[in-house]
Amino acid sequence: VKMSTPLEFATRLARQAGKNLLDTFRLSGTTASMKPDRSFVTQADVAADQLITTAIREQYPGDAILSEELHNNLQLSATSVWIVDPLDGTTNFSLGLQVWGVLITRVHAGQPEESVQYFPMLDELYTAQRGQGAWLNGIPIQPRTAEPDQPFGFFSCCSRTHRRYEISIPYKPRILGSAAYSFCLLARGVALIGMEVMPKIWDIAGAWLLVQEAGGVIQPLEGEAPFPLQVGRDYSRANFPMLGAATPELLDSARSKITPRPPPDPNAIPRPGTRQVG
Repeated sequence: VKMSTPLEFATRLARQAGKNLLDTFRLSGTTASMKPDRSFVTQADVAADQLITTAIREQYPGDAILSEELHNNLQLSATSVWIVDPLDGTTNFSLGLQVWGVLITRVHAGQPEESVQYFPMLDELYTAQRGQGAWLNGIPIQPRTAEPDQPFGFFSCCSRTHRRYEISIPYKPRILGSAAYSFCLLARGVALIGMEVMPKIWDIAGAWLLVQEAGGVIQPLEGEAPFPLQVGRDYSRANFPMLGAATPELLDSARSKITPRPPPDPNAIPRPGTRQVG
């Protein structure tokens, strides 16, 4: 019997987890609870994580696993590590919005080698393999720059973007609620720029590979790069702000138009009718 490649294995696994999530998804919404870091989790997240990690352990028993729900700390000094987000876009999922997906990335010698990002409700499967390009549903993808006859480009960002930064990028912002999907849109030429302020390693591991393999550019917005992985690190406590663009020139231009806002005054009294948002 022919052994499947890691990419084939991850693709089948993401589709299986995605099918199970579809069975529990409701347009009317699903109950979610808040974790200590103020992100949300549903029973569907945990079940999908258990399905994925169990399959990885059976197929690749010598590999380590980093996942959002079950395995946050990289304890094993393994040659290969699987980074899993069983449900990226949990808030969307819990509220009945269709933009959510299953993310599985294999890291070898500290760097991403294969990634699968599957968005079941959209029927979009993004795959990438180092040195082999990037695909959407088996078709090669690449970013594109703004064109004279199509001036209305947009940049995909997160809900914290405008709270934490002054932005003068001349494109329409779009907030879709999935860090991974933001960069998928960049990789396939829909968004010109992608920006995520506080993603975790499991949110952007696949994007790091996908955008580069598609021909785009992705860099830390500030701080350190997410790779190579560090043994013993608690990745639940680490954020990796990211900025991506179709070209190096577009990325440099975007970076020059992003300015951090001053931190809020903790002693300031909120104006009537406003509330503090974490």
